[in-house]
Amino acid sequence: MRIVIAEDSTILRQGLVELLTFRGHEVVAAVKDADALRAAVTGHEPDVSIVDIRMPPSHTDEGLRAAIALRGELPGCAILLFSQYVETKYASQLLADRAGGVGYLLKDRVAEVSDFLDALRRVADGETVLDPEVVSQLFSATRQTDALSGLTPREREVLGLMAEGRSNSAIAAKLFLSAGSVEKYVTSIFGKLGLPPSEGDNRRVLAVLRYLDS
Repeated sequence: MRIVIAEDSTILRQGLVELLTFRGHEVVAAVKDADALRAAVTGHEPDVSIVDIRMPPSHTDEGLRAAIALRGELPGCAILLFSQYVETKYASQLLADRAGGVGYLLKDRVAEVSDFLDALRRVADGETVLDPEVVSQLFSATRQTDALSGLTPREREVLGLMAEGRSNSAIAAKLFLSAGSVEKYVTSIFGKLGLPPSEGDNRRVLAVLRYLDS
């Protein structure tokens, strides 16, 4: 993959460059602030960008806001947020465009390099990948509507695992359910959220975003 890295920590930025290069990927730019990120992405059009949220000058949410701007300017631009913090306000806005190709991982919760690289590949391929803690905090910050209140506790649990990017078989293994039971829960969730079958939409992603947008 061709990758842009935006990280203000010199050590972490260089470490990511060496890791990704060693694994056969091409880092086309490694920058330390949001303005340089936007210039690098528009100039190189990478397969995916790894973006820290807190960067100069204020070290608050510059990276996340730059990611949102890039997604508006370049539809389909793949972004993996890689941060120590969960920023619920702008993260929900980033996820709400429903185009896929976004991810949000927490630095101190990535236990294996292989997991990180797998998430990066999935985001580049257009999937949505969220750390479970990110999902939990986004859910906690979200006001639940009447439609969502119709979900059973088990359906909410299944929806949470869907938000983590898990397949039905992975959900079944996690919850000690049969594949058929998970399929019934997923179908019920789609029905309660008003998501009919569609060739043009990914209902799993839409179900998660409907929850976050409420």
